[in-house]
Amino acid sequence: RRVPPHHHAHYLQHKERAREFVHERLVFWNTHYGFSYGKVAIRNQSSRWGSCSSKHNLNFNYRIIFLSPELADYIIVHELCHLEVFSHAPHFWDLVARTIPEYLYLKKQLANVRFSHHVI
Repeated sequence: RRVPPHHHAHYLQHKERAREFVHERLVFWNTHYGFSYGKVAIRNQSSRWGSCSSKHNLNFNYRIIFLSPELADYIIVHELCHLEVFSHAPHFWDLVARTIPEYLYLKKQLANVRFSHHVI
């Protein structure tokens, strides 16, 4: 499905700010974990906030900058922890809880956020 031009323009307008934000927060949170990761991509995804590839590349939705700081940090920590545990096994959630003890609450909050090209 084609993305309307204004959606793409919104992405291009905010992509670099999102990249700076994500890199800054990755550095901050990774001081607690010490994981190594590959490329970091900022994407215009329609249904995902983030992902981690088997090559240890991290992808984030540019709309992350429109979320509350707590939700954005939860997404970043979530993807960082996938570098260690690729599934959502109990050990994965233990890793997330090390720095985001309220992750269950944030996970529920995030599930209620609708994707939009408008500010969330």
